[in-house]
Amino acid sequence: MTEQAMKSTPSDPHIACDLALKIACSDAEKAYRDLSRYRITIVLETDGWHVDYELKDPRLKGGGPHYVIEKVTGEILSKRYEQ
Repeated sequence: MTEQAMKSTPSDPHIACDLALKIACSDAEKAYRDLSRYRITIVLETDGWHVDYELKDPRLKGGGPHYVIEKVTGEILSKRYEQ
């Protein structure tokens, strides 16, 4: 992740990646409880923070939750659960 993606600037204010991750984890734990089986990626895109949970073990079927978090307010814009 670039340094620009990790901090906000006056021209492009947004929440920090750790707050976006906390928002996604809080919701994901309600549905999945144990998130230790997932690899988490977080990327700031033009439409918000994309937080994706992918299974660490490729032999397992299913998947984890996927979120788009609004980059200024921290609102969950979309979420999708794979099970």
